[in-house]
Amino acid sequence: MGEYASLLGATGPLARAVEGFEPRHEQQVMADHVGEAIADRSVLAVEAGTGTGKTFAYLVPAILSGRHVILSTGTRTLQDQLFHRDLPMVSAAIGRPARVALLKGRANYLCRHRLDMADQAQALPGMEPPSAKTLARIRAWSQGTRSGDLSELDGLSDSDPAWAAVTSTRDNCLGQDCPQFSYCHVVQARREAQAADIVVVNHHLLLADLAMKEEGFGELLPGTDAVILDEAHQVPETAAQFFGLNVSSRQATALIRDALAELTRSGLVNPGIREELFAVEQSLASAHSALRGLPERIDWTAAPDAFIESLDAAAVLLDRLARAIDNGGDEAGLKALKRRAEDLARVIVELLDAGEDRGVRWIESTPRAFTASFTPFEVADRLREFMQARPCAWIFTSATLAVGDDFRHFLERVGAPDARTLRIDSPFDYEQQALLYLPKGLPDPSDRTHTTAVLQTAMPLIEAAGGRTFLLFTSYRALNEAAALLRARIGFTDRYPLLVQGEAPRDSLLRRFRESGEAVLLGTSSFWEGVDVRGHALAVVVIDKLPFASPDDPLLKARLEGIKRSGGNGFMDFQVPQAALALKQGFGRLIRDREDFGVVAICDPRLQTRGYGRTFIGALPPARIVHDGAEAASFLRKRLKAAGIRVPAVEAT
Repeated sequence: MGEYASLLGATGPLARAVEGFEPRHEQQVMADHVGEAIADRSVLAVEAGTGTGKTFAYLVPAILSGRHVILSTGTRTLQDQLFHRDLPMVSAAIGRPARVALLKGRANYLCRHRLDMADQAQALPGMEPPSAKTLARIRAWSQGTRSGDLSELDGLSDSDPAWAAVTSTRDNCLGQDCPQFSYCHVVQARREAQAADIVVVNHHLLLADLAMKEEGFGELLPGTDAVILDEAHQVPETAAQFFGLNVSSRQATALIRDALAELTRSGLVNPGIREELFAVEQSLASAHSALRGLPERIDWTAAPDAFIESLDAAAVLLDRLARAIDNGGDEAGLKALKRRAEDLARVIVELLDAGEDRGVRWIESTPRAFTASFTPFEVADRLREFMQARPCAWIFTSATLAVGDDFRHFLERVGAPDARTLRIDSPFDYEQQALLYLPKGLPDPSDRTHTTAVLQTAMPLIEAAGGRTFLLFTSYRALNEAAALLRARIGFTDRYPLLVQGEAPRDSLLRRFRESGEAVLLGTSSFWEGVDVRGHALAVVVIDKLPFASPDDPLLKARLEGIKRSGGNGFMDFQVPQAALALKQGFGRLIRDREDFGVVAICDPRLQTRGYGRTFIGALPPARIVHDGAEAASFLRKRLKAAGIRVPAVEAT
């Protein structure tokens, strides 16, 4: 460990170059194991507790190795951070220049051809057309951008209709037949990635490639020496998306829209083609109509016959549409449309024929669209095959991979049961910095009074902390109920800014929470992980229930059925460890720095009354456990006072 210890030590180059750098023995240990795995081309799983500094712990050996390394992350935010900040900083500090490339999925890059076509986009049911003002802004930006990455455009959301209108998909890309191929930003990004030493991607892009759902990344894998997957706890769920089947009415609507635009541009629109397009549109509309009045998500077995019949008819009509387009001409755009129609028809047929012995089928619908999906019972075998076919180093890391000291749950899900493991505890002093408050006497989570009881438990902590609270819920129903109850509480919103998920973008809510210093934020699953609030703006995290997945979740059903078929116990082998890891993520929002302190309150009595409660508590950081709310409130007051923060007393109402 000598080389890594010197680079990451108190007198090393990173300490001199990085403001606020703190040498950590845990970080040096992790770097040593990562370097060894890269050299041996072995499989390694590292759980690095919060504060370990795991990013530098894998970047230093990756850069020093001089080998071709792929870094895969769970979010575009971390992807951008690695490429724009961390990699250049570490590379410069240790004096090892490296060619680095950022590669995102094609939906992130401007497609110049589709920008040229955007004015032809027609309004169709379920699809909002892009605004002329936004398209004009994109055109102005397109004249100067080098990367074509739409994230460069401040304020442009990926949900904006213009985003979809000016980006390509695997379905509608014209490839080398595109008139703008020489200026293609996706092709440029791929070429830069092929020439780079280190390529930064995300799990979606990596797994799309492994699943043979081409994203232009496959040329890189054969020559790769190491794949490092950060935020690796997300990999199994992401993989399930790519090894299944999905058919969306929006896919067909996009096909019809693009066909109208291309045929109009080519001067080939005729009554016969319009009739074929209308027939496809009507068949999908009939399928959607058959779902009205049903729950938003249903099992395939609950699908009305009219839905199945309409979907079957759509496949036939799509094949007929492909033949009609084929008769229109030999232009690149028309050939691509023909292929898209054929591919969509094929996937519909595969979905209709998917065997119940291989996976689970289900349907999700909204007032504007529906998606029919198939998920295999297990993806571990597929992932194992892909790793074995690519004999490079595979390194998985996250703050939450193990339940206690046990990595089996994660390793079995990613198809690497024999991987080497390393668990590194956080350098934070949880026994001094945090309390785990387990209140007594709360109603069962299924009781209709549970959310009210959660808020009654939380109020003394909120008042003791002067706000500074995350209230994390396992459902939108409970979140909305809690928001209504707090707003009805006299004087509450006058004292504490109330921030509620869904009422503003997540980044905006977090910025306002940090700036306020006295806010109360209500969130669901997206706030349980990937949220970093350092300092004294956050002192309390209240969790309403143990985060078991909904029993109606089709992905959960697929996992449980797969475990049952192999003779396992779905609840203890999957649901408990999965929920324990999610709870660990929620707890992890509180302590992000050595100076942080606070209370985590978990308001689920099952943690104390059920045998599996020990598994959950054993998975959490070693904070001191208390059952007295007054003791938890006193802890907050003392620590805030010691930090020089005065919290006004609240008069009883």
